[in-house]
Amino acid sequence: MITRHQRLTSGATLLLAGASILLGACAKSESSGPASGGSAAQQQVTTPSAGAGGGCTLQSYGGSKLDLKNAVVGFSQSEKEANPFRIAETQSIKDEAAKIGVKKLLTTNAQSQLAKQISDIQDMLAQGAQFLIVAPLNSDGLEPALQAAAAKKVPVLTIDRKINSTACKDYLAFLGSNFVEQGKRAADALIKATGGTGKVAILLGSSGNNVTTDRTNGFVNQLKASAPGMEIVAQQTGDFARDKGQQVMEQLIQSKPDISAVYAENDEMALGAVTALKGAGKNPGKDVKIVSIDGTRNAVQGIVDGTINAVIESNPRFGPLAFQTAQQFYGGSSIPENVIISDRAYDSTNAKDSVAGAY
Repeated sequence: MITRHQRLTSGATLLLAGASILLGACAKSESSGPASGGSAAQQQVTTPSAGAGGGCTLQSYGGSKLDLKNAVVGFSQSEKEANPFRIAETQSIKDEAAKIGVKKLLTTNAQSQLAKQISDIQDMLAQGAQFLIVAPLNSDGLEPALQAAAAKKVPVLTIDRKINSTACKDYLAFLGSNFVEQGKRAADALIKATGGTGKVAILLGSSGNNVTTDRTNGFVNQLKASAPGMEIVAQQTGDFARDKGQQVMEQLIQSKPDISAVYAENDEMALGAVTALKGAGKNPGKDVKIVSIDGTRNAVQGIVDGTINAVIESNPRFGPLAFQTAQQFYGGSSIPENVIISDRAYDSTNAKDSVAGAY
Protein backbone atom coordinates (compact mmCIF):
# COMPACT_ATOMS: atom_id res chain seq x y z
CA MET A 1 0.00 0.00 0.00
CA ILE A 2 2.21 10.36 5.11
CA THR A 3 4.35 13.24 4.03
CA ARG A 4 3.76 13.87 0.39
CA HIS A 5 6.62 11.64 -0.59
CA GLN A 6 6.09 9.38 -3.61
CA ARG A 7 8.08 6.40 -4.69
CA LEU A 8 8.91 4.77 -7.97
CA THR A 9 8.40 1.05 -8.27
CA SER A 10 10.62 -1.22 -10.34
CA GLY A 11 11.73 -4.82 -9.99
CA ALA A 12 11.71 -6.22 -6.49
CA THR A 13 15.32 -6.64 -5.43
CA LEU A 14 17.00 -8.40 -2.57
CA LEU A 15 20.76 -8.22 -2.68
CA LEU A 16 22.95 -10.61 -0.71
CA ALA A 17 26.02 -9.39 1.08
CA GLY A 18 27.68 -12.27 2.83
CA ALA A 19 25.08 -14.11 4.86
CA SER A 20 22.72 -11.15 5.24
CA ILE A 21 20.24 -9.46 2.91
CA LEU A 22 20.87 -5.87 2.03
CA LEU A 23 17.45 -4.93 0.79
CA GLY A 24 17.51 -1.20 0.96
CA ALA A 25 20.66 -0.62 -1.04
CA CYS A 26 18.88 -0.65 -4.38
CA ALA A 27 15.60 0.90 -3.29
CA LYS A 28 14.94 4.32 -4.71
CA SER A 29 14.50 6.97 -2.08
CA GLU A 30 11.22 8.82 -1.73
CA SER A 31 10.80 11.70 -4.10
CA SER A 32 8.74 14.85 -3.91
CA GLY A 33 6.52 14.09 -6.91
CA PRO A 34 4.19 11.30 -7.99
CA ALA A 35 5.58 8.26 -9.74
CA SER A 36 5.50 8.28 -13.50
CA GLY A 37 5.46 5.67 -16.20
CA GLY A 38 2.92 3.04 -17.17
CA SER A 39 4.66 -0.34 -17.12
CA ALA A 40 3.44 -3.10 -14.84
CA ALA A 41 5.72 -2.80 -11.85
CA GLN A 42 6.93 -5.52 -9.55
CA GLN A 43 7.64 -4.71 -5.95
CA GLN A 44 10.67 -2.83 -4.79
CA VAL A 45 12.00 -3.22 -1.28
CA THR A 46 12.58 0.03 0.53
CA THR A 47 12.97 -0.86 4.22
CA PRO A 48 14.25 -4.17 5.58
CA SER A 49 13.68 -4.16 9.33
CA ALA A 50 15.44 -6.99 11.14
CA GLY A 51 14.32 -8.00 14.61
CA ALA A 52 16.43 -7.88 17.72
CA GLY A 53 18.08 -11.15 16.73
CA GLY A 54 19.25 -9.73 13.42
CA GLY A 55 16.81 -11.61 11.20
CA CYS A 56 15.89 -15.24 10.67
CA THR A 57 18.10 -17.96 9.22
CA LEU A 58 17.34 -21.53 8.28
CA GLN A 59 19.37 -22.68 11.26
CA SER A 60 17.60 -20.42 13.76
CA TYR A 61 14.19 -21.33 12.36
CA GLY A 62 14.96 -25.01 12.67
CA GLY A 63 14.11 -26.00 9.12
CA SER A 64 15.78 -28.22 6.57
CA LYS A 65 17.40 -27.08 3.35
CA LEU A 66 15.05 -27.22 0.38
CA ASP A 67 15.31 -26.87 -3.38
CA LEU A 68 12.08 -25.22 -4.52
CA LYS A 69 12.33 -26.99 -7.87
CA ASN A 70 11.81 -30.25 -6.01
CA ALA A 71 9.38 -28.90 -3.45
CA VAL A 72 5.67 -28.66 -2.77
CA VAL A 73 4.75 -25.03 -1.99
CA GLY A 74 1.38 -23.93 -0.63
CA PHE A 75 -0.29 -20.55 -1.05
CA SER A 76 -3.22 -19.58 1.17
CA GLN A 77 -5.29 -16.68 -0.17
CA SER A 78 -7.54 -14.94 2.34
CA GLU A 79 -10.41 -13.52 0.33
CA LYS A 80 -12.42 -14.41 -2.74
CA GLU A 81 -10.87 -13.23 -5.96
CA ALA A 82 -13.56 -10.75 -6.88
CA ASN A 83 -11.18 -7.97 -5.85
CA PRO A 84 -8.46 -6.87 -8.31
CA PHE A 85 -5.85 -6.89 -5.53
CA ARG A 86 -6.53 -10.56 -4.72
CA ILE A 87 -6.67 -11.54 -8.38
CA ALA A 88 -3.31 -9.90 -9.08
CA GLU A 89 -1.75 -11.30 -5.92
CA THR A 90 -2.72 -14.91 -6.60
CA GLN A 91 -1.73 -14.68 -10.25
CA SER A 92 1.65 -13.25 -9.30
CA ILE A 93 2.33 -16.22 -6.99
CA LYS A 94 1.26 -18.69 -9.69
CA ASP A 95 3.30 -16.98 -12.39
CA GLU A 96 6.50 -16.86 -10.35
CA ALA A 97 6.13 -20.47 -9.19
CA ALA A 98 5.91 -21.52 -12.83
CA LYS A 99 8.79 -19.25 -13.80
CA ILE A 100 11.26 -20.66 -11.28
CA GLY A 101 10.06 -24.22 -11.78
CA VAL A 102 8.45 -25.07 -8.45
CA LYS A 103 7.65 -28.78 -8.51
CA LYS A 104 4.09 -28.35 -7.27
CA LEU A 105 2.09 -25.32 -6.14
CA LEU A 106 -0.98 -25.84 -3.99
CA THR A 107 -3.42 -22.92 -3.84
CA THR A 108 -6.42 -22.35 -1.60
CA ASN A 109 -8.88 -19.53 -0.97
CA ALA A 110 -10.40 -18.94 2.45
CA GLN A 111 -13.35 -16.94 1.07
CA SER A 112 -12.98 -14.46 3.97
CA GLN A 113 -13.54 -17.21 6.56
CA LEU A 114 -10.89 -17.59 9.25
CA ALA A 115 -11.86 -21.17 10.06
CA LYS A 116 -11.51 -22.09 6.39
CA GLN A 117 -8.09 -20.49 6.14
CA ILE A 118 -6.93 -22.56 9.12
CA SER A 119 -8.25 -25.76 7.57
CA ASP A 120 -6.85 -24.79 4.16
CA ILE A 121 -3.36 -24.50 5.62
CA GLN A 122 -3.71 -27.73 7.55
CA ASP A 123 -4.92 -29.49 4.40
CA MET A 124 -1.93 -28.25 2.40
CA LEU A 125 0.39 -29.53 5.12
CA ALA A 126 -1.36 -32.90 4.91
CA GLN A 127 -0.74 -32.85 1.15
CA GLY A 128 2.97 -32.45 1.75
CA ALA A 129 3.51 -28.70 1.56
CA GLN A 130 7.12 -27.93 2.49
CA PHE A 131 6.95 -24.12 2.34
CA LEU A 132 3.90 -21.91 2.86
CA ILE A 133 3.07 -18.43 1.62
CA VAL A 134 0.09 -17.04 3.51
CA ALA A 135 -1.98 -13.91 2.94
CA PRO A 136 -3.64 -13.77 6.39
CA LEU A 137 -7.30 -12.89 6.66
CA ASN A 138 -6.88 -11.45 10.17
CA SER A 139 -3.95 -10.44 12.31
CA ASP A 140 -5.07 -12.88 15.01
CA GLY A 141 -6.55 -16.36 14.98
CA LEU A 142 -4.24 -18.38 12.74
CA GLU A 143 -2.45 -20.02 15.68
CA PRO A 144 -3.76 -23.56 15.03
CA ALA A 145 -2.47 -23.42 11.46
CA LEU A 146 0.85 -21.90 12.49
CA GLN A 147 1.28 -24.57 15.16
CA ALA A 148 0.59 -27.30 12.61
CA ALA A 149 3.23 -25.85 10.30
CA ALA A 150 5.75 -25.50 13.15
CA ALA A 151 5.21 -29.13 14.16
CA LYS A 152 6.32 -30.16 10.67
CA LYS A 153 9.12 -27.57 10.51
CA VAL A 154 7.44 -25.91 7.52
CA PRO A 155 8.32 -22.20 7.21
CA VAL A 156 5.41 -19.76 6.83
CA LEU A 157 6.04 -16.54 4.91
CA THR A 158 3.27 -13.96 5.40
CA ILE A 159 2.38 -11.36 2.78
CA ASP A 160 0.27 -8.18 2.66
CA ARG A 161 -1.16 -8.43 6.21
CA LYS A 162 0.79 -8.84 9.43
CA ILE A 163 -0.03 -11.34 12.13
CA ASN A 164 0.37 -10.81 15.86
CA SER A 165 2.82 -13.63 16.39
CA THR A 166 6.57 -14.05 16.82
CA ALA A 167 8.75 -13.85 13.71
CA CYS A 168 11.28 -16.66 13.21
CA LYS A 169 9.21 -18.81 15.53
CA ASP A 170 5.55 -18.77 14.56
CA TYR A 171 6.28 -17.52 11.05
CA LEU A 172 9.33 -16.66 8.99
CA ALA A 173 8.81 -12.99 8.03
CA PHE A 174 6.36 -10.42 6.71
CA LEU A 175 6.46 -8.94 3.21
CA GLY A 176 4.26 -5.93 2.61
CA SER A 177 3.61 -2.21 2.66
CA ASN A 178 3.91 0.37 5.40
CA PHE A 179 0.18 0.85 5.94
CA VAL A 180 0.55 3.75 8.34
CA GLU A 181 2.56 5.55 5.69
CA GLN A 182 -0.14 4.80 3.11
CA GLY A 183 -2.69 6.48 5.36
CA LYS A 184 -0.47 9.50 5.82
CA ARG A 185 0.06 9.85 2.08
CA ALA A 186 -3.68 9.54 1.48
CA ALA A 187 -4.25 12.34 4.00
CA ASP A 188 -1.76 14.58 2.24
CA ALA A 189 -3.38 13.86 -1.11
CA LEU A 190 -6.82 14.72 0.27
CA ILE A 191 -5.50 17.90 1.87
CA LYS A 192 -4.11 18.90 -1.50
CA ALA A 193 -7.35 18.10 -3.29
CA THR A 194 -9.54 20.02 -0.83
CA GLY A 195 -7.24 22.89 0.01
CA GLY A 196 -7.19 21.71 3.62
CA THR A 197 -10.82 22.37 4.51
CA GLY A 198 -14.00 20.30 4.54
CA LYS A 199 -15.91 17.49 6.20
CA VAL A 200 -14.47 14.02 5.69
CA ALA A 201 -15.99 10.55 5.69
CA ILE A 202 -13.75 7.51 6.09
CA LEU A 203 -14.78 4.22 4.50
CA LEU A 204 -12.99 1.73 6.73
CA GLY A 205 -11.67 -1.64 5.65
CA SER A 206 -12.61 -4.91 7.31
CA SER A 207 -12.01 -5.24 11.04
CA GLY A 208 -9.50 -7.54 12.70
CA ASN A 209 -6.43 -6.82 10.59
CA ASN A 210 -3.53 -4.41 10.82
CA VAL A 211 -4.17 -2.93 7.38
CA THR A 212 -7.39 -1.22 8.43
CA THR A 213 -5.99 -0.13 11.78
CA ASP A 214 -2.78 1.29 10.34
CA ARG A 215 -4.36 3.01 7.35
CA THR A 216 -6.88 4.65 9.67
CA ASN A 217 -4.31 5.78 12.24
CA GLY A 218 -1.94 7.11 9.61
CA PHE A 219 -4.68 9.13 7.95
CA VAL A 220 -6.33 10.47 11.09
CA ASN A 221 -3.07 11.51 12.74
CA GLN A 222 -1.76 13.19 9.60
CA LEU A 223 -5.01 15.08 9.09
CA LYS A 224 -4.95 16.34 12.68
CA ALA A 225 -1.35 17.44 12.36
CA SER A 226 -1.56 19.07 8.94
CA ALA A 227 -5.14 20.19 8.30
CA PRO A 228 -7.00 21.58 11.31
CA GLY A 229 -9.63 22.88 8.88
CA MET A 230 -10.69 19.35 7.98
CA GLU A 231 -13.17 17.54 10.21
CA ILE A 232 -13.79 13.79 10.19
CA VAL A 233 -17.56 13.48 10.54
CA ALA A 234 -18.04 9.77 9.86
CA GLN A 235 -16.12 6.48 9.99
CA GLN A 236 -17.98 3.39 8.79
CA THR A 237 -16.76 0.05 7.53
CA GLY A 238 -17.23 -0.94 3.92
CA ASP A 239 -15.35 -4.22 4.40
CA PHE A 240 -13.05 -3.49 1.44
CA ALA A 241 -16.00 -4.28 -0.88
CA ARG A 242 -17.45 -2.17 -3.68
CA ASP A 243 -21.10 -2.96 -2.95
CA LYS A 244 -20.66 -2.30 0.76
CA GLY A 245 -18.80 0.92 0.04
CA GLN A 246 -21.69 2.04 -2.14
CA GLN A 247 -24.25 1.19 0.53
CA VAL A 248 -22.35 3.03 3.24
CA MET A 249 -21.88 6.07 1.02
CA GLU A 250 -25.59 6.13 0.17
CA GLN A 251 -26.39 6.18 3.87
CA LEU A 252 -23.84 8.90 4.57
CA ILE A 253 -25.22 11.10 1.79
CA GLN A 254 -28.52 11.07 3.65
CA SER A 255 -27.21 11.37 7.21
CA LYS A 256 -24.26 13.70 6.50
CA PRO A 257 -25.22 15.69 3.39
CA ASP A 258 -22.43 18.21 3.94
CA ILE A 259 -19.62 15.66 3.41
CA SER A 260 -17.14 17.18 0.98
CA ALA A 261 -14.37 14.56 1.02
CA VAL A 262 -14.04 10.78 1.23
CA TYR A 263 -11.08 8.66 2.25
CA ALA A 264 -11.64 5.08 1.14
CA GLU A 265 -9.21 2.53 2.54
CA ASN A 266 -9.27 0.61 -0.72
CA ASP A 267 -10.20 1.32 -4.32
CA GLU A 268 -13.21 -0.97 -4.43
CA MET A 269 -14.95 1.06 -1.72
CA ALA A 270 -13.98 4.28 -3.51
CA LEU A 271 -15.57 3.02 -6.72
CA GLY A 272 -18.70 2.15 -4.77
CA ALA A 273 -18.72 5.66 -3.33
CA VAL A 274 -18.45 7.11 -6.84
CA THR A 275 -21.54 5.17 -7.89
CA ALA A 276 -23.47 6.34 -4.81
CA LEU A 277 -22.54 9.96 -5.33
CA LYS A 278 -23.52 9.89 -8.98
CA GLY A 279 -26.84 8.31 -8.01
CA ALA A 280 -27.46 11.20 -5.63
CA GLY A 281 -26.83 13.75 -8.37
CA LYS A 282 -23.40 14.75 -7.07
CA ASN A 283 -20.15 15.02 -9.01
CA PRO A 284 -17.51 12.76 -7.40
CA GLY A 285 -14.06 14.23 -7.71
CA LYS A 286 -15.52 17.75 -7.79
CA ASP A 287 -18.40 18.16 -5.32
CA VAL A 288 -16.89 15.45 -3.14
CA LYS A 289 -13.15 14.82 -3.34
CA ILE A 290 -12.09 11.17 -3.14
CA VAL A 291 -8.75 9.58 -2.27
CA SER A 292 -8.21 5.84 -1.93
CA ILE A 293 -5.57 3.14 -1.58
CA ASP A 294 -4.66 0.20 -3.84
CA GLY A 295 -3.84 1.33 -7.36
CA THR A 296 -6.29 -0.80 -9.35
CA ARG A 297 -6.77 -0.02 -13.01
CA ASN A 298 -10.37 1.04 -12.49
CA ALA A 299 -9.40 3.52 -9.79
CA VAL A 300 -6.52 4.98 -11.80
CA GLN A 301 -8.93 5.33 -14.71
CA GLY A 302 -11.23 7.13 -12.28
CA ILE A 303 -8.53 9.76 -11.85
CA VAL A 304 -8.35 10.15 -15.63
CA ASP A 305 -12.13 10.47 -15.75
CA GLY A 306 -12.12 13.03 -12.93
CA THR A 307 -14.21 11.03 -10.44
CA ILE A 308 -11.31 10.17 -8.10
CA ASN A 309 -8.65 12.68 -7.09
CA ALA A 310 -5.73 10.50 -6.03
CA VAL A 311 -4.78 6.90 -5.29
CA ILE A 312 -1.95 5.54 -3.17
CA GLU A 313 -0.74 2.20 -4.46
CA SER A 314 -0.58 -1.02 -2.47
CA ASN A 315 1.33 -3.35 -4.77
CA PRO A 316 -0.04 -6.93 -4.80
CA ARG A 317 2.59 -8.52 -7.04
CA PHE A 318 4.26 -10.56 -4.30
CA GLY A 319 5.32 -13.56 -6.40
CA PRO A 320 8.90 -12.57 -7.32
CA LEU A 321 9.71 -11.17 -3.87
CA ALA A 322 8.15 -14.11 -2.01
CA PHE A 323 10.00 -16.78 -3.94
CA GLN A 324 13.23 -14.80 -3.95
CA THR A 325 12.98 -14.52 -0.17
CA ALA A 326 12.38 -18.27 0.07
CA GLN A 327 15.38 -19.05 -2.13
CA GLN A 328 17.63 -16.79 -0.10
CA PHE A 329 16.35 -18.25 3.16
CA TYR A 330 17.17 -21.77 1.97
CA GLY A 331 20.49 -20.47 0.67
CA GLY A 332 21.56 -19.55 4.18
CA SER A 333 20.78 -15.84 4.24
CA SER A 334 19.26 -13.97 7.15
CA ILE A 335 15.72 -12.73 6.44
CA PRO A 336 14.54 -9.50 8.10
CA GLU A 337 11.41 -9.73 10.23
CA ASN A 338 9.70 -7.06 8.13
CA VAL A 339 10.47 -6.52 4.46
CA ILE A 340 8.69 -3.31 3.51
CA ILE A 341 7.99 -2.47 -0.12
CA SER A 342 7.60 0.95 -1.70
CA ASP A 343 4.28 2.04 -3.18
CA ARG A 344 3.80 4.63 -5.87
CA ALA A 345 1.08 7.26 -6.03
CA TYR A 346 -1.32 8.32 -8.78
CA ASP A 347 -2.92 11.70 -9.41
CA SER A 348 -3.91 13.86 -12.35
CA THR A 349 -0.27 14.39 -13.36
CA ASN A 350 0.50 10.73 -14.09
CA ALA A 351 -2.73 8.71 -14.16
CA LYS A 352 -3.24 8.75 -17.93
CA ASP A 353 0.24 7.39 -18.55
CA SER A 354 -0.08 4.85 -15.74
CA VAL A 355 -3.41 3.16 -16.42
CA ALA A 356 -1.90 0.40 -18.54
CA GLY A 357 0.50 -0.58 -15.77
CA ALA A 358 -2.08 -0.65 -12.99
CA TYR A 359 -3.60 -3.97 -11.99
